Amino acid sequence: MDKAEKIRNISISDYNYDLPDERIAKHPLAEREQCKLLHYDGETVHDRHFYDVPAMLPEGTTLIYNNTRVINARLRFAKATGSVIEIFCLEPVTPCDYEQIFQTTDSCTWLCLVGNSKRWKQGDLEQTVTIDGTAVTLRATRGERRGNSWEITFTWTAGATFASVLEATGEIPIPPYLNRGTEGSDSDDYQTVYSHINGSVAAPTAGLHFTQQLLDECDHRGIKRRELTLHVGAGTFQPVKSENIGDHEMHHEFIAVKRALIEELIACNGPVVAVGTTSVRTLESLYYVGQILEHNPQADGDELTVKQWMPYTTPCEIDTRKALQNIVDYLDRTGSNVYMGSTQLMIAPGFTYRIVNGIITNFHQPQSTLLLLVAAFVGEDKWRCLYDHAMDNGYRFLSYGDGCLFLKGE
Repeated sequence: MDKAEKIRNISISDYNYDLPDERIAKHPLAEREQCKLLHYDGETVHDRHFYDVPAMLPEGTTLIYNNTRVINARLRFAKATGSVIEIFCLEPVTPCDYEQIFQTTDSCTWLCLVGNSKRWKQGDLEQTVTIDGTAVTLRATRGERRGNSWEITFTWTAGATFASVLEATGEIPIPPYLNRGTEGSDSDDYQTVYSHINGSVAAPTAGLHFTQQLLDECDHRGIKRRELTLHVGAGTFQPVKSENIGDHEMHHEFIAVKRALIEELIACNGPVVAVGTTSVRTLESLYYVGQILEHNPQADGDELTVKQWMPYTTPCEIDTRKALQNIVDYLDRTGSNVYMGSTQLMIAPGFTYRIVNGIITNFHQPQSTLLLLVAAFVGEDKWRCLYDHAMDNGYRFLSYGDGCLFLKGE
């Protein structure tokens, strides 16, 4: 059995654990940085607090986090019959660029999930809201079906931007496993303090524990802080329903990394610590973008998409610095200062980490691809010991729960 086949045959049931509902944090702590932190240095487990993170990061660390901001992606339209149709914006279609679509002032099209769709038999949905003192009529028109999603065209009046329309009409889509409705506090609680690029429908939750004071302490200790962007899709909540992970299709997500960061990574001699699994997937995807360019220097657009199984089916023929330099050369050719693309990367036990030396993350759902990512980093047997330790020592789980700092041993 070759490596790819072995990984495809991983049974997701081997990554299950008992998670009682009372261990799922329904709200964050009042002071984010006071949460518990499970620290694993490659050999030993330590119980600490998140405010200890700056002191525990190795000298010369580059700390990289995801600056994406969660949008009010869930909209509800009430029909005259009393039925409520829920529209959940997933990703832009027209215009397909995130920055452009939020600045549109009359219409745009999104790929959306539609709740209670059987009640939406024909016609448009409509509602009126007030934006900056002006009444704005928002209309939703259903278009082509794509799998379990629909293309929905939104049109509105008064020349408002779509960003302001969402702000006025939508709500933050908190994770379904919280088993509660969105509350006013979630508008702040479910955003990182450094979020500023609109586009996610779920927060990169490992960063929720950071405060500006902790970031300032990182600066004081000489830790370099850098940003990238991965817009988190609804697929992040999608459980692995197949028996083997080979039958699970990973979702695509938009990534953007500045040329300056890629150049820093080429020159970097210290550890790279990623905040959250989204930052991990973005950074590790860069190696495979560079590998595509090694074989096809003229590749562009969809040709550069990192496919789900690429790490396990394509021989890794170049070192990491060469792969990253290929991206810099690509940016030279295209006259861009930011690499933008799409990744479908699945990180599972058997994956070789090429850029990330440490991970700050939360505790993840049983039988999830995020738990597979953690197991690939700490060891496919060690993850259970760490999670058992957390369960035995009162840690809080999932998005609003406690954190972890995993570092590679010497």
